[in-house]
Amino acid sequence: MTRAGSGRPGQDTAALHRWILSFVAVVVAVLTVCPSAATAQPSGSGSGAAPTGPKFLKLSLDSVTPTAITASSDPYFVVSGTITNIGDRPVDDVSVRIQRAAAVTNPSGLRSTLRLDQNSFDVTGEFQDVADRLDTGQRKQFSLTVALRSAPELPSGISSIDITAPGIYPLLLNVNGAPSYGGQARLDDARFLLPVLGVPIATPDPMKRTVTPTVPAVPDAPPVATTMLWPLADRPRLVAGATGSVQGSAMLTDDDLASSLASGGRLDQLLSALETALKPDGGHDRKLTSALCLAVDPDLLLTVSDMTDGYRVLASPSDPDGTTRAGTGAHAAKAWLDRLRTLAPTMCVVALPFAQVDPTALAAAGDETLSDRALNAPADLVDSLLSVKSVRGVALPDSGTLDTDGAGLLAHHGYTTAVLADNAVAPSDGRSNISSAKSPGGASESVNPDMVLLSGVTLPTVGGDAAGGPEMHAATFDIWSATALAAIGSHPPTPPFTPDRIRYDVTNDSRAARLQDALGAVAWTALNPEAGRPRSAVLMPPQQWGANRDEATAVLGQLDLLFRNNLAAPRSFTELLAQQPDPQPYDLDYLPAAADEAVPDHFAEPVRQQAHNITELMGALVDQPQQELTPRTFLTPLRDDLIRVLTMSDRRAGAAAADTTAQRRLDQTTRTIDDLFHSVTVLPPGGVYTLASEQSPLLLVARNDLPVAIRIKFRIDAPTETNIKDIGEQQLPAKGTRSFQIPTEVSDSRNLVIPIALTTPDGTPLGNAVSVSVRSNAYGRVLAIITASAGALLLLLAGRRLWHRFRGQSDPADEGFDPEKRRRVNKYLRARKRKLRDENQEAR
Repeated sequence: MTRAGSGRPGQDTAALHRWILSFVAVVVAVLTVCPSAATAQPSGSGSGAAPTGPKFLKLSLDSVTPTAITASSDPYFVVSGTITNIGDRPVDDVSVRIQRAAAVTNPSGLRSTLRLDQNSFDVTGEFQDVADRLDTGQRKQFSLTVALRSAPELPSGISSIDITAPGIYPLLLNVNGAPSYGGQARLDDARFLLPVLGVPIATPDPMKRTVTPTVPAVPDAPPVATTMLWPLADRPRLVAGATGSVQGSAMLTDDDLASSLASGGRLDQLLSALETALKPDGGHDRKLTSALCLAVDPDLLLTVSDMTDGYRVLASPSDPDGTTRAGTGAHAAKAWLDRLRTLAPTMCVVALPFAQVDPTALAAAGDETLSDRALNAPADLVDSLLSVKSVRGVALPDSGTLDTDGAGLLAHHGYTTAVLADNAVAPSDGRSNISSAKSPGGASESVNPDMVLLSGVTLPTVGGDAAGGPEMHAATFDIWSATALAAIGSHPPTPPFTPDRIRYDVTNDSRAARLQDALGAVAWTALNPEAGRPRSAVLMPPQQWGANRDEATAVLGQLDLLFRNNLAAPRSFTELLAQQPDPQPYDLDYLPAAADEAVPDHFAEPVRQQAHNITELMGALVDQPQQELTPRTFLTPLRDDLIRVLTMSDRRAGAAAADTTAQRRLDQTTRTIDDLFHSVTVLPPGGVYTLASEQSPLLLVARNDLPVAIRIKFRIDAPTETNIKDIGEQQLPAKGTRSFQIPTEVSDSRNLVIPIALTTPDGTPLGNAVSVSVRSNAYGRVLAIITASAGALLLLLAGRRLWHRFRGQSDPADEGFDPEKRRRVNKYLRARKRKLRDENQEAR
């Protein structure tokens, strides 16, 4: 009894311990697998949640209808989305609700509010059931009808977000569910902005359309003067190293541009949205047209124009010497170019820098002719290919920022204005242009005027002196709307002018959410008048904008909506450029992110060298009337290739890939230029060249394999035994040979080796030097010695004879000669002479 009684408490204690441990294990497992609703912070499409990303459900915003609310809108809007089970277990009781944060009061909040914790979205609607259960991989679409303002008669299933004043409101979709082995929790969210331009009166039934408009957003503020650039650009596609020709077909690295130009492609959709918005019967007035300016890359136009005549495509973009195939986009290229030629004359047009070249890298290359092609030729190319008169003297750098060298280069080439990001300039005196509003983090934000003077960047005067010339201007654009516009579409970049504090991975958001964010950013200035902040806006999408037709149409629709509600007024691009700058001088503030993305310095020197070689060869080529191909047409494509080496476009895919592409372009162009210089050469004669005399000419043959005539000079390193005359500048025909006689004097009969080469008139070597072995039939120095010795001996003998004669002595040389015999010989010779004379007289 005692032993039995004493053993029971120990057994009970052990059982209790086992039960406690089991309970703790279950709780830990539940907390690990599925956190409670109070503590769960899974990442949604916004980046304000945990960095690990959603583990069970993925919520994606599909659409918001309408995309913006006006005073005449219905008091309801519809939010549609998709929920996908991305986890490894089913999720039960899936439901969503809408939440709202306070209206954005500072432009940086257009981005920073999308990173707020979900607790900041304190106005909440009711949860609406979406699915009883979602198995792994299953997805479910849903729609929520949301009322702007609360009303006691709201139908069941409709939540209110209590908006009573216009503004840009951050909204959040919150999805809850209960994964297997866990409890109910918030599993993901999606954030977006809702522009409310005016608040309509609520009605209890969303099916009733009777609406009483309210007062517009900002009745006392003047409308925002708005200008928008509409970019059409693409990365360089032409294979480097091809010279110009009359009938040759273009060679492209790939055929992606054909897809972009065809129906449904990126460039087709950008153009289609513009055509629809601006057509006379499109429901829009001329306000939208006057506010837009088409910004076109001339390199894109050249490529598309080349495609219309048929082209080839590399089988492998990394193997420029490999096999090729026929391109498929000739018809699409022609149709797209014809549409653009129809639209462009009806609106403002401005040329982008050729191939989105980096002005800083171009300045580092330091070649005047190359810079002229990259900066001055684009406007002429756009005018020629589109039959328009484009806006001149304005630069639109791809990065939105410039350093001093880049700005100085633009000013040197006649650019009076550069369009730069608002944060790419700063007051010269160190003062801050501070707006009255604060960012959510408490940081003040600078606000610069629309047009500023760039201190120290002067334009050249008529005489070419920049020291006393006027200062260059900078038109500033809003970085917040530009950042949001860049996020629209596929493969969205984060521009270099976007501040670090509001950067995040925008691909976590759906395309519909990013579009809503951009529409809100476009409208923010119109809804938020502030003292010290100009009532104006320059809207600047990225030059390779990825918006599709619906997204681009929505942006144009938002702009038109602002015009119709008198919140904005169109301002043409030329009116912006004509605006007087702020009298306070400003300095350039080259942004660090732009410097990180810039073309590396090591490309500058080889580009400069090859550009110089092209200039040297261009100066030697001859433009002849009977010659179909001109020197400029022949060599300009190689200059374009060097500009493409310095493009910013390829750098969107990363520095390593961009450097590889740039180096490949440079290598191909260098190889072609070397081949061109070696295509003009002197032909080596076979064996030893024998001169008939010491003054016989040297016969040489030169060959030109170029399709253009060229001027040459002979460079002959004559040895001391020869005197070779310089025949000066000569000309070789295109694809032909020519013989030359070089006056030569050789004073030696030995075999002589004479190095001979061709150069341009400026002395640049052409082809390969040859060595000519020459032998002369003249006796040379030996003959001179013999002749001199014989002459001296003759004088010596004649002098001796005269000496003996003057002394009356016989010459010792005459000793042994019979005088009588001499008289008989002389008598015979005289008789013979008389007889010959008499015979000649008788013959007459």
